[in-house]
Amino acid sequence: MNKSVFFLLAAATVVAASSCSRNRKDADMAAEVMTVDVAFPVQDSVVLRKSYPGHLSADHEIQLVARVDGYLVSQDYTAGDFVRKGTVLFRIEDRNYRDAVSKAQAALATAEAENKYAASRYEAMTEAFKSDAVSEMEVIQARSNLEQSEANIKTARAALQTAQTQLSYCTVTAPQDGHMSNSPYTTGSYLSGAGSPVVLASLYNDAKVTANFNIEDATYLADLRKAIEESRIDFDNIPVSFTDTLQHEYTAKLSYTDPHVSTSTGTMLFQASIQNPYGELRSGMYVVMDIPYGIDPDAILVKDASIGTDQLGKYLYVLNDSNKVVYTPIEVGQTYQDTLRIVTKGIKAGDRYVTKALLKVRDGMTVKPNVVK
Repeated sequence: MNKSVFFLLAAATVVAASSCSRNRKDADMAAEVMTVDVAFPVQDSVVLRKSYPGHLSADHEIQLVARVDGYLVSQDYTAGDFVRKGTVLFRIEDRNYRDAVSKAQAALATAEAENKYAASRYEAMTEAFKSDAVSEMEVIQARSNLEQSEANIKTARAALQTAQTQLSYCTVTAPQDGHMSNSPYTTGSYLSGAGSPVVLASLYNDAKVTANFNIEDATYLADLRKAIEESRIDFDNIPVSFTDTLQHEYTAKLSYTDPHVSTSTGTMLFQASIQNPYGELRSGMYVVMDIPYGIDPDAILVKDASIGTDQLGKYLYVLNDSNKVVYTPIEVGQTYQDTLRIVTKGIKAGDRYVTKALLKVRDGMTVKPNVVK
């Protein structure tokens, strides 16, 4: 074979091999471009909220007291029981008070009998005076005895009422419906309630409870008070959450705002009422209030799971026009509908952000976007 022809064939072979190698490399590089899910931020009107901790208190809390001296005979409930108005809760030894009532009744009967006699005598003296059978002084004395007997009746009736009231104190009943607390006293304990009332237990009417919380943020307070004054936001259905796991969900209605800021704490007291139809809510429970304070009509929302966190703070992986991943620091606000998060700074509505494979992508990496909703 001619040497020149051989040389040309060899050169052609090398060029062809080189071209195939480049084509394979380009194909491999194309195959290495990762497909990632991306999404556009959602833009929506969102009620802005801020969470504040607080505690619950019963709508009415009454301390049940012993107002007489005596031994505690019985406690007729179990701590935590729901009791109805009028239910007997405690009984205190009443023998001395029953005796006092009996004596007062006897004293009243005696006073009434003496009054009856005094009235008859006065009537007789008056008739006798008309025929000069008795002196005027005797008539005056008879009238005085009648008036004294009438006063004695009033005194005896008052004494009987006092004795009966004291006797009634020996039986402590529920003044309203509610849940009972435990009592520090057991059956057989001696109670000295006559001198100073002794607290036996507390009764909580918790058909409706009050959430108490304080707000210290001056800027937030200004926004909140403005929202309340303008009635721009629904304060009748405030979301609440509890540390305890409950079977039902609850909302609160804003019922009170303190008219001034405390000079000692710099906070303002707020209260909200919560209906408690299932009896799950108890006085003293910890509660978190998600208080609305404004509306963002054009909030930027992204999937909360797409947001990463590092030493610099929160970030998103955003794609540029060349489909390259760009590490983008962001500032965030509250969650929305459980899965979305407000982004207050860092991205705009038309940006594409990576929603999955956050551990596989990196800044500057070229990817193939798959737009998802």
